[in-house]
Amino acid sequence: MTGQRLAWVMAAAVLVAGCGDKPQQNGDSQVVLIGQASPLTGPQAHLGKDNENGARMALDEINAAGLTLGGKKVVLEMRSEDDAADPKTATTVAQKLVDEGVVGVIGHLNSGATIPASKIYFDNGIPQISPSATAVAYTASGFKTAFRVMTNDAQQGTVLGDYAVTKLGAKRIAIIDDRTAYGQGLADEVEKAAKAAGGDVVAREYTSDRSTDFMAILTSIKGKSPDLVFFGGMDPQAAPMIKQMKQLGMKAKFLGGDGAQTPNFIDLAGAAAEGAMASNPGLPLDAMPGGSAFKAKFEAKYGQIQNYSPYAYDAMHVLVAAMKRADSSDPAKYLAELPKTDYQGVTGHIRFDAKGDLAGGAVTLYQVKNGKWQTLETVQSGK
Repeated sequence: MTGQRLAWVMAAAVLVAGCGDKPQQNGDSQVVLIGQASPLTGPQAHLGKDNENGARMALDEINAAGLTLGGKKVVLEMRSEDDAADPKTATTVAQKLVDEGVVGVIGHLNSGATIPASKIYFDNGIPQISPSATAVAYTASGFKTAFRVMTNDAQQGTVLGDYAVTKLGAKRIAIIDDRTAYGQGLADEVEKAAKAAGGDVVAREYTSDRSTDFMAILTSIKGKSPDLVFFGGMDPQAAPMIKQMKQLGMKAKFLGGDGAQTPNFIDLAGAAAEGAMASNPGLPLDAMPGGSAFKAKFEAKYGQIQNYSPYAYDAMHVLVAAMKRADSSDPAKYLAELPKTDYQGVTGHIRFDAKGDLAGGAVTLYQVKNGKWQTLETVQSGK
């Protein structure tokens, strides 16, 4: 074997050794892997990249400030995976991240992806913090590895349903959902709250998170003369839905959840977006404790904020803060610190209840006015 050939083989051996599932040693420092999972392709890629960039910005800042655990310098690396907002793909991605040796995960974005993935993380003892999965079922599983830094759908749906009846004066309400864990779960909560407030749900229809033609559903609903149509789903469906409502001459108000409250919704819906209303868990960005500073830093680096990036940023900081308190990146050691979280983040004061849900939290209602989302009202959940 020539000297050149020997050198190549030795280099390859070093590379392979560095790809194992254990933290990598690099001189006096240790490389620790953090996972991130969200849809990075497909119609929700704009939201998935937003999450990824929020988490990455936090990781970069932590590395720049310096991190020492157990007396050794630690360098964080992020393994980002595309789950395509698909439950089956999400489980494959989750297992891949576990096999790669991640010690924690920021994600997934969608509830329908987060819920099946959470079982894999739980089985392997890997802490998971979702920045954006709001379905109640995510933390109802009892998995002690599951946390979220955003208000859940029981809180959001209660505010939406009550607001529709008591503030918007809607007595006849039609509800459509996309049959995902998020969309259906939120719609169920809206229906309960609307009925409790004295509203009449005159139609309950469903579609999918891939559909863009809603004319048949909307024609049926129009015949029932609703005052308001609520849609539980994401912006790629919400935008064509409101455009088709306008085409049919429907006068009903349009109300959505956080999946619709994005700049992309306005871009896709155009003039039809005017007057649409939607909620988002948490405070408006400009009212968040660190919102203005975050916006300036993020948009200078990545461009326009879509929705959940401040929460992904906070989730990364919360995960690493638990490691610091445990003085270890070993999930078996720092997991016990996560329930003790008491962190002042960009989005607000982050504490977890016994299920891993964000304690307290607010829900904000928005309306499209002059082509932009404008704040209507912020409601503290539970009030």
